[in-house]
This record gives sequence, C-alpha cells and structure tokens, in this order.
Amino acid sequence: MTNQNHGFGLYSKKVYTPDGVKEAVVIIKDGKITDIISPELAHPDCPVEDLSKYCIIPGIIDSHVHVNEPGRTEWEGFETATKAAAAGGITTIADMPLNCDPVTTTVKALKIKLPETQDKLWVDCAFYGGVIPGNEGELEEMIDMGVAGFKCFLIHSGIDEFPNATEEDLRKAMPILAKRNIPLLVHAELDCNHHEEAEWTNEKSYKSFLESRPRRWENDAIDMMIRLCREFSCPVHIVHLSSSDALSAISVAKKDGLPFTVETCPHYLSFEAEKIPDGDPRYKCAPPIRESENREKLWKGLSAGLIDFVVSDHSPCVPDKKFLSEGDLKKAWGGISSLQFGLPVIWTQARERGFELEELIDWMSVRPARFLGLGKKKGKIAEGFDADLVVFDPDADFQINKDIIQHKHKVTPYEGKQLKGVVRKTYVRGRLVHEDGKLTAVSTGEQILHKRVEMKA
Repeated sequence: MTNQNHGFGLYSKKVYTPDGVKEAVVIIKDGKITDIISPELAHPDCPVEDLSKYCIIPGIIDSHVHVNEPGRTEWEGFETATKAAAAGGITTIADMPLNCDPVTTTVKALKIKLPETQDKLWVDCAFYGGVIPGNEGELEEMIDMGVAGFKCFLIHSGIDEFPNATEEDLRKAMPILAKRNIPLLVHAELDCNHHEEAEWTNEKSYKSFLESRPRRWENDAIDMMIRLCREFSCPVHIVHLSSSDALSAISVAKKDGLPFTVETCPHYLSFEAEKIPDGDPRYKCAPPIRESENREKLWKGLSAGLIDFVVSDHSPCVPDKKFLSEGDLKKAWGGISSLQFGLPVIWTQARERGFELEELIDWMSVRPARFLGLGKKKGKIAEGFDADLVVFDPDADFQINKDIIQHKHKVTPYEGKQLKGVVRKTYVRGRLVHEDGKLTAVSTGEQILHKRVEMKA
C-alpha cells in the first residue's frame, strides 16, 4: 500500500530530468512529483521501488491523434486509443476534430463529444476544434470551453463533413485565434488547379500515388501560411510535415520570430518511398511518405530545430477501407495506425543516427507539452509536475505483431518490424496504468480543458 503521508518513490540510476540524467528517487504523492532526491535521502516510511535496470523518462505527449469517437467508433475509440497510448508510454494525447461524427466544428458537437470519454480514458486527453467555411462564429465559445487549438485543411480532408478552408475563410478565423493566442493547425497541401486523378497510372503503384501528391502542394501551402501568420500574428502550426523542400521557408519564418511551429511523424522519419511495396495500402497517408533523401533532410531539420516535435498522426479506419486484398492505393483510406509505437520507432531511428535519449524527450515530451499549453505541468520530470512517467528499457529489442497491438484494428505498416526500446511501465499522474504489456488499472485519464488568456496589446 502507498504510504499516505510520504507517498512512494521510484528509483533508477538514470532519471532523465531537465538538469540532466541523475541517479535518483522520484517521490510521488497525490499524482504529483514532490521531490527528486538522492537514494540515501528517501524517508524510511516512503516505499521505494528499485527500477535500476531501466531508465525513467517523462511520459510521451502525442498531440495529434484521430480517436474517431463518437460516430465512427468502429474505426477507433477513446478506450482502445488510450489503452494503446498507455502501452506505448504516452501519457497525454490530443484528439483531432475528425473523423468523428459529428465533426468537432461547433459548440454543440464538442458538447456531444466530451461525455463520450466517460470511463474510457487510460491517459489524459486534450481536444481540438476545427475551422471550416462559415464556422468562425463558433470559435470563441469553443476556446472558452477549453480546446487546445483548431485544425483546418487546405485540401479535401477525406470527410465531406469537414470541408477545406480557403484563404478567405482563414482571414475570418485567424484574427479570432490570434486574439486568444490559440494555434491554427494546418494540413498543408494546396491542389493548385492540379487534378489528382491525372497523375494515376497504376492504382497499385506507390510511385503513382507519390506523384499524385507532389511536394509543391506542401511547399505552396506552407508559403501561404507563413504569409498569413506574418499578417495576423496568429500562431500557425504545420501538421505532419512531409516535404523537406519547405524547410528553407520554415527557417526564414522562425528567424523572423513568427509564431510558426512544425511537427513531423514517425512514418516520415522511418520509411522511405523506394522500399514501400506496390499494392500495400497500409503505407498510404497524406501527405505521402517520400524518398530516402527527403527523410534524411527531415532528420536534419528536426536536429536543427526547424521541426519542433514528433507526433503520431494516428489515423485508423476499419480494415475494409484499406482495400488490403485489392491493394488499391487510389481507393484506400489514407492514414497510418501507429499510436502505440511512436516512442520505439523514433528511438530506433534516432540512435542509429547518433542522437541521445535526451533529444527524443525534447521532441516527444517537452515540446508537445509546451505546444498544448501544458509546459508547466507535463513533459518533464520536475518537482510540481504531474507524475506522468515511463519506465523505459532503451536497449531491449522487440518485434511488432498483432498480439501486442492495443489499437482497435491491427492494420499497420509497422507489423513485423524489429524495434529497439521497450516500455516496461507507464504511470499517469502517479498511477500505474501499464506494465510489461498488460493494462494494470481501470480508466484513470482525465479531460484536459483549459482557457487561454487573451494576448496583451
């Protein structure tokens, strides 16, 4: 039993704190980290678990997850998504405003969604609203309800209920978001009078799919968003960056001090177009996975700080919509299921390139927490922060197979991949929710809804 007066402690020779890697005991009480101390200083009445074989790192923050509940819960749902998150060392997610039904573009839809999480959250969950044509009158109240940001598409979203926003639509929405310092999350592809159908030569060919969504679509969209960010001083965040060609423009925007941030995803940092087999829609996503040289430039952009952080863009669907037996990339739903495996995928790739675990923590915990407005309570092992912790074995190997996948559906391009880095335990606000492949607690996650303060003139 946990001592009610002194809490409990977790000991490791490698505790990853903002002040460096330490041999320490992390003291936890009432869901918070109350101290980080040398082992000999632990109170005799405070039970301490010896985890010296492993590292203790902050919980991963995944600020880009499509949960799809309510309305398309057969695709995924809060229960299965957050169980998968816990199994992968993720302690906080942020839910996108699609592909649920109704899409979260109105106050009414948000009020429908929030009760759906009841007794279904194994990790904490923030929420986004959406910007679509004509809904600018809904934004202020949704901000007041505590959404963390607003997502828009500059191209068809794949869901007719979530139409893409034009520049004219954004000109109505961005002043509202700028006033409240709320980020606009942008799916940055612009089909500039270029019809996708014209590029297809073979429905099973990955090369044909890649050519149907060229880099210039992203580059042009990002150029437009930099221009609008400069004009309105509205925080702009580019989701799932795929085209490394855009890094030079992003560099200029950041040097100019614009509130402009960028994410990329494990699939863009691990896969390469040249090795994706034809007729395998598990790899289809938008924007597409590009060539090896593009991947390495994305890694350089991440290392240089041009890309701010890494998140999953977990976008599942029912298997039938992937048209796996037909291998039809043209008809298949574009989205990759990966929520559970972001940490080991990135760690496997990062260590091969000489990066340290501290850098991964910055990319996957510290920076996404700050982006969600949670930088003073999550994403770090520090006194006063939520006790969101991962007991991580960075040297262990494992293979992804269907038996260990917690997502509702087991369709993922990562199946069969050998990865480095095993999550041994996951704690959410001090409560053990996952241990060695098994969930250990009932739903313990909470909704994250907090108001942003208006910017001062």
